Amino acid sequence: MNKKISLIHSTNLAPVDYAYAGRIPSGMDLLFLAGACPINKDGEVPDLNNYELQAKFCVNNLKEALKECNASLEDVVYTRVLVASANRSDLVTVWETIRKEFGNHDVPSTLSGVTVLGYINQLVELEAVAAVENNTK
Repeated sequence: MNKKISLIHSTNLAPVDYAYAGRIPSGMDLLFLAGACPINKDGEVPDLNNYELQAKFCVNNLKEALKECNASLEDVVYTRVLVASANRSDLVTVWETIRKEFGNHDVPSTLSGVTVLGYINQLVELEAVAAVENNTK
């Protein structure tokens, strides 16, 4: 049986570019992924001061972590986007970049501005929860 997550949109709430909730069928395994950071294999943060490029780098690193779990962006059921900025336009830039990378898979998400992130020069971090079919049954 091929189980898929369901993204729930509401007609009783404001129209937004993300689902308000996600439903995971029973028997699926949850994957809690560490925050995807914009760091390369050398542990360095490239694209200094560029929110858009760091957001894309985070998505690419998330895709790689998902691939290690035999999953993809389509298996993500929730994201949290952290942006080191008090400027709303920086948050919007990051949000639009990540949403574009996810395409029509508009998962429930939280977007937050924070004062600082863990790596030097890091501007963006992308947390995710995904669900995959349990193939051990």
